[in-house]
Amino acid sequence: MSIKNKFEKWFYLEDEEDEVQEKPQPRREEQQLHVQEQPRRVPPRKQPVEGQQTRNVVSLQSIQKSSKVVLAEPRVYAEAQDISEHLKNKRAVVVNLQRIERDQGIRIVDFLSGTVYALGGDIQRIGTDIFLCVPENVEVAGAISDYFER
Repeated sequence: MSIKNKFEKWFYLEDEEDEVQEKPQPRREEQQLHVQEQPRRVPPRKQPVEGQQTRNVVSLQSIQKSSKVVLAEPRVYAEAQDISEHLKNKRAVVVNLQRIERDQGIRIVDFLSGTVYALGGDIQRIGTDIFLCVPENVEVAGAISDYFER
């Protein structure tokens, strides 16, 4: 080996053609293994430049999942807790109190009013002994007149 060859190898100055000829061609199985062993390169995230606005992407699927309305017709006061669980799970609830005694209905409305207040939601009367309870992620538009038949 001459000094020139040693110098070229030391500084990697060999021609690409020489390298291709010197390297034996791997078998097809080895090529597949070689491809699988290479780590996947992930491009680095771009950091926002100061003064530049960033855009956030929000999935609409999460909004669609929470659009559920539950109909409840409690027969005893203990069912108020089940209704409040629906509210905590971000579901709107229509509560029909027509089949329960008046004093029990008042207690249920009081309980649900406290639940709705704690969750930042809203409760509205929409009929005779029928109430709409919504959590904070549901907005109620419009109103029903206060004239109810008794």
